Amino acid sequence: MMDPSTYKRYHLHGHDTRQFLDQYLSDKAAMIFGEDILIFPMKSLTKAFSAGHINGDILLDLSFGSMVHHLYSACECFKHIVVLKVNDRCILELKRWVDKRTGAFHWGHTAKLHVDIEGKSHQLEDKEVKVRSSMQHVVKCDLEKENMTEPIVLPPADCIISAWLLDAICKDQDDYIRYLRKFSRLLKPGGHFLLFGCLGMTYYTVGKDKFHAVSCDEDFVRKALEGEGFIIDECKIHKRTSVSDLTDYKAIIYIVAHKK
Repeated sequence: MMDPSTYKRYHLHGHDTRQFLDQYLSDKAAMIFGEDILIFPMKSLTKAFSAGHINGDILLDLSFGSMVHHLYSACECFKHIVVLKVNDRCILELKRWVDKRTGAFHWGHTAKLHVDIEGKSHQLEDKEVKVRSSMQHVVKCDLEKENMTEPIVLPPADCIISAWLLDAICKDQDDYIRYLRKFSRLLKPGGHFLLFGCLGMTYYTVGKDKFHAVSCDEDFVRKALEGEGFIIDECKIHKRTSVSDLTDYKAIIYIVAHKK
């Protein structure tokens, strides 16, 4: 077994973005994470945004890798979606899809999943167009700077979605709280924070490389949010359904919270 101290770090070393998408988010028959990483988040967010009370001008996406499937519901509720990424490879991968360039990753299976969840399969083409048009602001960020998007100064967001980023960037639980505090500063009072994370995960694999993940349980995540001034409105735990040694998470946690 590989020594955990040799695991790579997502924001320091980067990863092969296409390999990650193929392994965890594709429509290939060998991709076994669909229930956990595609369907569960999409169903959860569709429900959250269709309720009508999470909306506004600006949504910030602070999520892992170059995913887009978690933004299908959000684009109906916000005028602008600003996507923040910590490395250039993720930005290039995203922009390739947004600009419909040759060789872009195929997200059609997730668009179909989304409209099927909504019961609006006739809106499939419109959905992809709407998501692309809402993702025109893809910005490089530096997690260690006081203003992560320097020299750009973003107005406070009405909502933040953070999917699996904290799991990947944090060295330990103290780091988790530190970064959560930085994310919170980007959100206006009363704004909503929608969080997806893995419970009990210590590593994930992309290609031949193993990457570090911070291990958390539900109690820690709840207390971390409450300690940073969030009121938790909903918390769901989705137990792992996939069988694979690519990663060792035990469950997916989903939290909807709002800032005091």
